[in-house]
Amino acid sequence: MATLPPAFADLEPYAAWSLPTEKERFTKRLASSMEELESFYDAALPRLDDAVAFLDQFDLHALPADASRLIWMYYSLMTVSFPVEVWRQPRVPDSGASSVDCVLDLKP
Repeated sequence: MATLPPAFADLEPYAAWSLPTEKERFTKRLASSMEELESFYDAALPRLDDAVAFLDQFDLHALPADASRLIWMYYSLMTVSFPVEVWRQPRVPDSGASSVDCVLDLKP
């Protein structure tokens, strides 16, 4: 069953990255291998402009369910971008036991 808009069917293998909260995205990043992060990043990044154009047609606070899952996927892309582009590892180097405690999570 498709969870993303039909125009993004090629990203369905990465639908598990469509997580509604920052904490869930951070937890998934830490639980993922670099291979998994890079695979997701390599698939999603080239479609970023298409996703922005698609999402721009909706009011952010009235997104259809499939569009919400798409934007959450791209929030996850931002969560994995530094590990892929800079750190080359899921965790922030030399950060010890870090965690993210979001006090307010604005859901679209």
